[in-house]
Amino acid sequence: MTLLDISAVLITLTALFSYLNHRFFRLPTTIGVMIISLLASLGLILLGKLGLGIEHQARMVLERVDFDFALLQGMLSFLLFAGALHINLNDLARQTRVISILATFGVVASTLMIGTGFFYLIQLFGLALPFAYCLLFGALISPTDPIAVIGILKNAGVPKSLEIKVAGESLFNDGVGVVVFIALFEITFGGQPLSWGHIGQLFLLEAVGGACLGFLLGYIAYRMLKSVDNYQVEILITLALVMGGYALASAIHTSGPIAIVVAGLLIGNHGRSLAMSENTRKHLDTFWELLDEILNAVLFVLIGLEVLLLSFAEAFLFAGLLTIPLVLMSRWISVLLPVKILSRWRSFTPGAISVMTWGGIRGGISVALALSLPSTRPERELILAVTYMVVIFSIVVQGLLLNVLVRKTVIDR
Repeated sequence: MTLLDISAVLITLTALFSYLNHRFFRLPTTIGVMIISLLASLGLILLGKLGLGIEHQARMVLERVDFDFALLQGMLSFLLFAGALHINLNDLARQTRVISILATFGVVASTLMIGTGFFYLIQLFGLALPFAYCLLFGALISPTDPIAVIGILKNAGVPKSLEIKVAGESLFNDGVGVVVFIALFEITFGGQPLSWGHIGQLFLLEAVGGACLGFLLGYIAYRMLKSVDNYQVEILITLALVMGGYALASAIHTSGPIAIVVAGLLIGNHGRSLAMSENTRKHLDTFWELLDEILNAVLFVLIGLEVLLLSFAEAFLFAGLLTIPLVLMSRWISVLLPVKILSRWRSFTPGAISVMTWGGIRGGISVALALSLPSTRPERELILAVTYMVVIFSIVVQGLLLNVLVRKTVIDR
C-alpha cells in the first residue's frame, strides 16, 4: 500500500468512528474514537481466532505506519502549536514557578520512582529487565501528554487557574521528558557513561536551546504577520513556522516540542493582539482548531488500532495492571511535594493535588517513545505492552472520570 492508501484508510476510519461516537455515544471525541477503534481491534483479533484473515490484513496496514515517526516528527508539532496558541501568557506567567517545578523536578522524580518500582514489580511475575530499561520506561511514561490533557480539559469544568497549571505543565513536561529519555537512551544503547555533566549539557542544548530557537522563530513570524493583512498569507506563515521550525530544531538537535510551544505562545498572545486583524484572528483560530480536532482524532484512532501489533502475554497483563497504580502513586508524590512546599507562599485551589494527579493523562507520546526502542531488543515487547495498558487506562478511565473528580473536589466544596 502507498502512503496515500494508508492515509485514506486512516482518515476514513477516523471519520466513521467520529460519526458513530457523535451519533450514539456522545463521549469526548478523543476518548470516543479511541474506544471504538480499540473495540474494532479486539473484534479483528476475535475474527482472526475464528479463522478469518481480516486481522492479518489489518496488521499489514498498521505495520506500514511508523507510529513514533508519524507522531514525533509529524503530528506533534501541529498539535503542540494549536494547544499553545490559546494559552494566555499572563495567566501562564502567574503560574511559572509551579509549572517549571512540575515540568522538571516532577518528571525526574517520577522517572526515578516509576523506574525503581517497575524494576521490583515485574519480578513478582517472573519477569526481569536491566535497571536502565526500567528507568527508560519511567522516563517515557512520566510526562503527561498535552494532546490528551488539553483535549479532555476543555470539557472538564476545571477552574481557570488550575486549568493553566495542568495544561501549561503538560505543554512543557513532554519536552523535558523527551530530554530525560534521550539521555537515558544514549547511556543504555550508546555506551555513554552516566555523567551529570553530559546530562546537564544535553538539557541545556535541548530544552534551553529549544526555547531560544522557538522565541527567535516566533519573533520573526510575528514581524512578518505584523507587516501584512491577508489571512491566507498569515495562516501560511504559521504553518511554515510550525513545520520549518520543528524540522530546524531536529536538525540542530534542540527540542522541537519546546521550540514550537514557545513560538505558539508568542504568536497566540503578542501575535494575536498586536499583529492580526479581527478577520485574520477568526480565520486563524478556525483553521488551527479544525486541524487540531482532525489530527487528534486520527492519533487516538491509531492508538486504539495499535493493539493489533502488541504481544499481551499473561505475565505482561498482570505487570501492566499493577504498574497503573505505581504510575498514579508516583504522579501523586511528584505533585504533592512541590505543591506542599509552594503552598507556604501561594494559595492553591482546593482539590488541586487530586485534580493534577488524576489529570496527568498519558497518551501518544509515551507510546511513540516506547516504539522508538530498538525492535531487535526482546525487552521492548514488555515495555511496549505495559506502556500501552497505562495509556489506555489513563485516557479512558482518568479522562472519563476527570469531570466527576472536579465536581466532587473543586466545584462542590
